[in-house]
Formats: sequence, C-alpha cells, structure tokens
Amino acid sequence: MTMTQATAADLRQHPAWLRIKAAATALQPLQSKSGAIDDAAHHESARAHVADLTQGIRDIAPEFPHDAAYLDQAARDFERWAASGFGEPDFFDALVQFQPQEHRVDGLQHLVVFPMYTQNGSPDRKVEAVVVEVIWPEFIADLEAGDYSNKLFVPLRFIDFTAGYDTNSAVLFPETVAMREIPAFTWGAIFQDREAARFRRVVEAACDVTKLELPADAAEMLADQGLAERTFVMWDLIHDRTHMRGDLPFDPFMIKQRMPFFLYSLEELRCDLTAFREAVAIERRIAADEHATDADRDLAKHAKLVQYAVIFDRIFRFAITGSRVRNYDGLGGQLLFAWLHQHRVLHWTDTQLAFDWDEVPDVVNKLGEAIELLYWKSIDRPKVAHWLAAYELVSSVVEPHPASAWKAGNLPLDGTPRQLTDLVMDDEFPLSMFYEAFEKKMRDVIASTKGITAETV
Repeated sequence: MTMTQATAADLRQHPAWLRIKAAATALQPLQSKSGAIDDAAHHESARAHVADLTQGIRDIAPEFPHDAAYLDQAARDFERWAASGFGEPDFFDALVQFQPQEHRVDGLQHLVVFPMYTQNGSPDRKVEAVVVEVIWPEFIADLEAGDYSNKLFVPLRFIDFTAGYDTNSAVLFPETVAMREIPAFTWGAIFQDREAARFRRVVEAACDVTKLELPADAAEMLADQGLAERTFVMWDLIHDRTHMRGDLPFDPFMIKQRMPFFLYSLEELRCDLTAFREAVAIERRIAADEHATDADRDLAKHAKLVQYAVIFDRIFRFAITGSRVRNYDGLGGQLLFAWLHQHRVLHWTDTQLAFDWDEVPDVVNKLGEAIELLYWKSIDRPKVAHWLAAYELVSSVVEPHPASAWKAGNLPLDGTPRQLTDLVMDDEFPLSMFYEAFEKKMRDVIASTKGITAETV
C-alpha cells in the first residue's frame, strides 16, 4: 500500500483532530456508566459536541482512506445516538466496518473513535478517541507469515488520545465498545510503544536499585525505544496466539467464570513462557546455521531480547504493579522470580542481583514445561481437582499467606466451586521480603509510567 500520510506531529495538531478530541472530552463527564447521557438537561450541549465530533471525523477522514467506510459509519452512529435521545450507545455498525488487521503496514495510521471502556483505565463506557500508527517491521511480517500466524494481532504506537488512554491501558479491544450485539471479533490491538516505554523506565530504575549489571545487548534495548518496541511486538505476537493453542483446559480464558485468580496467573505466564521458549528455539537454530543471513541474525538478536524482556518485565514490573487484590499478573512475576532463585540461576547476594545467563533459558523453559504438564493433565480431571493441582504448583514455589485456608487444606471439598474460590485470600501469595523492600523503592517509578508513550519516556 502506497500513500502519502501526514506525520504524527502534524496529526497531533490537525484542526480536525483537535476538534474531535475536545468534543469527546466534553462528552465524557455527561455520560453515565453505560455511555448514555441520562440527564435531558445536558442533551442540547451534547448535540453540539456530537456535531463538532462528526464534523471533525469527516474533515480528517481523507487522512485515512483505508478507513473510509468505518469513519463514515462512525459519524452516522454518533448522529443516530444524538437523534435517538442519547440512550445507551450502539456502535455495532461502525465496529464491524473497522478492520485494522487487513492493513498491517508499518507506519499506517488510524483514527479510532468509539464509546468504550479502556482496560486498566476507566471501567465506564465513555466517548474515547485515539490516533495511532501500526508497528509492522519486515521480520515480524515474515514470522507471522510463517510459523507464528496470528491474523488477529495488530501492534500499535500512540500518536494522541483522550483521557481513557492517559492511563495504564495498553490495549484496544473491540469487545470494549458499546454495541447492541457481539460480532465475531477479528482483531485485537496492543500498544507496544507504551509497553516498551514503561519497560525501559522501570528496568533502568530496577537495575539501579538492585545493582544489576545488564548484558550489553539488554542494555542496548533499554537505550533504544524502537528496538524495544520491535522486541515487544515479537513477544506479543507469540503470546497472543498461544491463548488458544496447546493442551488446554476446555476454556483457557475461563470466560464468564469466577475462578481462583492464580489460574489466570498461570494462563498469562504460560503464554509468556511460550514466547520465551520459541525465542530461545529461534536464537539457537540461527546460531547453529552456518548459512545464516543478516536477516536471520537480526531475527536472532530480537529473539534474544524477547528473553530479557519477558524476564525483566515479569520480575521487575508485573510483580509490584497494581493492588494486592487478586493480582494475577503480580503473582506471575513473583512465581518466575522465585523459580529462578530456587533453581540458583538468580542470585540476591550482598544486596546485589545477578543471573547465570547461560543457564537461565533452560531453567525458564522448565517452568513452562511444568505449567504445560498441568494443562495436559487438566482435561482428565474434575474442575476442583485441577484447581488444587494448580495451587500445589504455585504454592510449591511462592509461599502462601500463613492464614490461608487453601494452604491449611481447610476446604469444603464437598461444596461448590464458588465456595472454594471465596476462600482464596485477596492476597493469597503476599510479597516476599525482597519484594516488599523493592516495591517501596520502585513505587514512584511505577506510578510515573501512567500514560507513558514513546514520546514521553
């Protein structure tokens, strides 16, 4: 696809974008949790804001010819919402027209405007607007066209956004949009620039706190936002496709089921460790190839960086980010740290952190194998037996709370699964003494990553 595009800087200052952003921002405080504007006293001003918004969409639409059908329908959906009295918004028609997975071209830009909630941002459906560009380097296109097919995956970089994305949210998912029915979802987007930017800031600070001496290639990634972004695209490409691959429980996402949070920990960690394992395999295959090309060696470089990214993001950021209430990503980070320490390839000695890097890949892969074995056995087990086996795996590595009913085995095994879930403590696996001290030193740095982008790192 060949076209002339505005620069990111031009789009941020485009009069039509500024009009869209201002109108969306003005509508947000008028909306209820569902996205409706319940107070009729606000309808007149809301209609004026919608008129500004739709005019802005139409004015800027020529910048996004590949999204012409979507932008036209989005304007129509906003006008219908206003004309029908600002009830619960329905943007089904616009959503099915938006198909970014069909245009995965490096640097291609999109305008996205929907009433939606933002994960790790606002739980309420508000009118949000975001301008983005696709990250699709050639080596990722080759990976996706080969062994790592993922037609739904859309990696993005922020250009500008409204308040719902001035948060920790780093995903754009169609299921967050207000709509009358659920379509077959055909894409999912992740903002790799945010992931890379906060990774670089957090890991740099963590290395200072722990006196960790980084390998040269890992240090290069911390110094280069573009290199970090490409690394995260590779990681997420493989992670994202893994959720529906492998020997799985019947429903790996546990959709609409209330389960102990440590099961979510294992699923997310399984996907990350699959990306890690594949990165190790790619790196080793290319290293053994006497006829490797420059492109192969570039792929191997990114594969090595994926390994560092998985480890450092998990143990330095995930483990101490968010509340201690059923923090499944936090537990995944704790689990990886403890596994590495207990297998003696991570050392906290004389108040300095160190790794035996030559041994780390195989040790990490053993944790992945343990989780995969748990999953393989799961289809032959009743649900509660699977839960108990999962708890045994996690608690054999990360120490549970001393007051835990699960740790003590005081469980009503003849009761309902919900009763068992209710007995899981909010912080079933508290932070270790290492992490308690580490979190205090890192708290301000973690907080500073809210709303971070490639432009602000």
